[in-house]
Amino acid sequence: MRILLTGASGFIGTHVSTALLAEGFQLTCTTRRAPSHARIGDAPRVRLIEADFARDTAKAAWLPRLAGIDVVINCVGIIAEHGAQTFAALHTQAPRALFAACAESEVQLVIQLSALGADDGAVSPYHLSKKAADDFLASLPLRAVIVQPSLVYGDDGGSARLFRMLASLPVYPRFGRAPQLVQPVHVNDLTDVIVALVRGAGALGGQKTRRVPVVGPQALPFTAYLAALRAAMGLGRLRAVPLPRWLMPPVLLLARLLGFAMPDRATLGMLERGNTADAGLTRRLLGRAPRPVAQFISDARGAAVRARLDWLLPVLRLSMAIVWIATAIVSAGIYPVEDSYRLLERSGVPPDWAPPLLAGACLFDLLLGMATLALRPPWRRWLWPLQAALIVFYTVWIAVFLPEFLWHPYGPLTKNLPMLAALWLLYQLEETQWNT
Repeated sequence: MRILLTGASGFIGTHVSTALLAEGFQLTCTTRRAPSHARIGDAPRVRLIEADFARDTAKAAWLPRLAGIDVVINCVGIIAEHGAQTFAALHTQAPRALFAACAESEVQLVIQLSALGADDGAVSPYHLSKKAADDFLASLPLRAVIVQPSLVYGDDGGSARLFRMLASLPVYPRFGRAPQLVQPVHVNDLTDVIVALVRGAGALGGQKTRRVPVVGPQALPFTAYLAALRAAMGLGRLRAVPLPRWLMPPVLLLARLLGFAMPDRATLGMLERGNTADAGLTRRLLGRAPRPVAQFISDARGAAVRARLDWLLPVLRLSMAIVWIATAIVSAGIYPVEDSYRLLERSGVPPDWAPPLLAGACLFDLLLGMATLALRPPWRRWLWPLQAALIVFYTVWIAVFLPEFLWHPYGPLTKNLPMLAALWLLYQLEETQWNT
């Protein structure tokens, strides 16, 4: 059996491709990059073809790619739009073109990875775009399964990383009063369901098209889900503080400005609606009960460290920005300017140079603080060695020309050591997978 798998390099698609290869299937995987540069395709039973869902929105683009294909599995999906990666293109237009091409080829089965909530009650752009493709697929003369998972957890998943971070917070800010019911399912259970569908485990029951909810063993409030993740990481009890909904926009805006990875308003709106279904069909396809949340996390200690780094590192960056901005403001006039001039003259600066040198230092400190707040990776990484070099220069210069500050009981120079250590930490972790 030859399978065309779209979205094979994504979170769920990677797990699906691994499971299908383990079952002995032959895969044709789509990739936006040239095949020679793709990360997948090392296995002998994998063929790579170039395709871009943001661009390939016509049936004619897909017909040649379906030659010899028996099953099509569409795992392309995004949770937020970026540039050309829009819900309309990736969730609706390109899948419709793909499904229309399937109807005119010899494809025997189409499996569409949709989402629980992509139904008649959908209101979010994410769910509505998924529903549009699902309904189009259901209208075609094709044998199809529309898989609708609830929240999908995987150690390498982006949403799972976000939820672990929220669960690790000292206090979780809970917006609204709705139960926010969810029924999380592990990604390995989802992939096992998809493999079962490919093997024909009777999910269609004689129907041409079947919608299959894939959920965990029980529904629980979102705060209970976070509490279970927190307990699984060994971090104790979750503390949640309810906040009024009118505080949500400013809190989310502030969090994003400070570099925190936080759910947006659309995601919170989907949580408000709820995300649950009967787990009976999931159990039947798996041949067992889906795993509970308590068994989701494979490396509790590592997950706890990474989850706390996700909010501790933005706090550390914010503190660095405050140091530079406060230094600029204090030096610009809160501390007597004449005293600053005298200190500069004692350190060997000619009197005529003191005013422009102090003004330039204030401006430079202010720019460093603003850049620390505004820049994002990879542009932000050069800030840390620059700040460290400036601190080392200040420290050495003052220690040589104003040695009384070196032995001052408040330690104005020795406190630069933890500053340098913090900058080194930020530099080392800036490009790791858990940094933001």
